[in-house]
Amino acid sequence: MLQSGIRVREATKSFKDNIVFYNVSMAAEPGEITGVVGRNGSGKTVLFKCICGFMPLTTGRITVGGHEIGREVDVPKNIGIIIEAPGFLPNYSGFRNLKFLAGIQRKIGCKQIQETMELVGLDWKSKKPVGKYSLGMRQRLGIAQAIMEDPAYLVLDEPMNGLDNTGVDDMRKLFLYLRELGKTILVASHDANDIDILCDRVYEIDTDSFTQIR
Repeated sequence: MLQSGIRVREATKSFKDNIVFYNVSMAAEPGEITGVVGRNGSGKTVLFKCICGFMPLTTGRITVGGHEIGREVDVPKNIGIIIEAPGFLPNYSGFRNLKFLAGIQRKIGCKQIQETMELVGLDWKSKKPVGKYSLGMRQRLGIAQAIMEDPAYLVLDEPMNGLDNTGVDDMRKLFLYLRELGKTILVASHDANDIDILCDRVYEIDTDSFTQIR
């Protein structure tokens, strides 16, 4: 049983005199998809990096599963992440890349990797190196990496980047399925249809404001 979802409380991030976002408070709950929207440069990606422990806040606090980031834990446990373009070893196949990454924590074996690749629409038996993947295939592999260890929390920054219409439809169905499994899912997307179809609650971010709009 999860203690809680993701909580952001009175969070501000600045770089010297440049305020990226100010006084952000929000919640993402288990069994829900929470959306964050805003113009380019509004701070969505920086906020997601702070939630994942990649950057410290200037002021405020973030908790994931009841543990405060930067105080109780450096990086949230049991989390899957897509932020910016997924990075893979270009000469390795998709399966070999995921097997290499899975070996870091040793939580899953080959069967789970195979099943996850099939879930995102990739052929795990293919020897094609990732360097020759299309953008859509790389994005599918990035989603597979994020979900393959069955994390309780997913932080997804523009997860549909590079996907064609079929890929977008496939991934929307996948995220809705993961929501039904009780995952806490936080997603940023520039596509209003993604937000309308996927999200239970929506926040809009700007440099000097953060508002729940649904």
